[in-house]
Amino acid sequence: MIRYLILIAAMIAVPELAQAQQLPANLLNAPVDGSVAAWIIRTFGLLTVLSVAPGILIMVTSFPRFVIAFSILRSGMGLSTTPSNMILTSLALFMTFYVMTPTMDQAWKDGVRPLLDNQITEAEAVQRIAEPFRTFMTRNTRDKDMKLFIDLARERGQTPVVDEKIDYRVLVPAFMLSEIRRGFEIGFLIILPFLVIDMVVSTITMAMGMMMLPPTSISLPFKILFFVLIDGWNLLVGSLVRSFS
Repeated sequence: MIRYLILIAAMIAVPELAQAQQLPANLLNAPVDGSVAAWIIRTFGLLTVLSVAPGILIMVTSFPRFVIAFSILRSGMGLSTTPSNMILTSLALFMTFYVMTPTMDQAWKDGVRPLLDNQITEAEAVQRIAEPFRTFMTRNTRDKDMKLFIDLARERGQTPVVDEKIDYRVLVPAFMLSEIRRGFEIGFLIILPFLVIDMVVSTITMAMGMMMLPPTSISLPFKILFFVLIDGWNLLVGSLVRSFS
């Protein structure tokens, strides 16, 4: 997790990062060579990136698919607060780090480490850090969603493809749209068995004339038992991880 935050911060072109041994002491100290404006802009950019790190996490990783599937699972079982939002978010977060580990390791190896060793420039480091995430998003974005945002960009006079690479302004929203769609597809498959259980229990209670008894109060234990017997968490998490290219 710490490495991922460092990766995000390193995507801002901060010259002080080239001197790793002076980073803690000089990054937030005003320069003495008169370039105060540039120092203010760099410092403001770094602090801004750190503040929007959760948003960047959602935009360029597998987090949306996990959290949507887990939320639909909880709703399908009829549990409004169990597991809690903190538990579901934490599980989705750590599963995201698990899926994104190869991508983050590649970004660290190709971009951050050479930058800290003063082997490459800041501009080159930003490109190297972003490239593994571009590859991940491209592999997991539907062609239809990609075409939609490419067409929208061209309608507005923008250039969606530069040097045979799709611009991030096109790639990121297309990737997010694909992730949301796949999250709902998986959620539908998850909620379908619970819907069948609700219908069966509701039919039985109506046939027995128990009009005042909520069917959900009877179907809830059966849904929990069914999910536990099939080892639902193992199947769900395994399927979600395998769904990524």
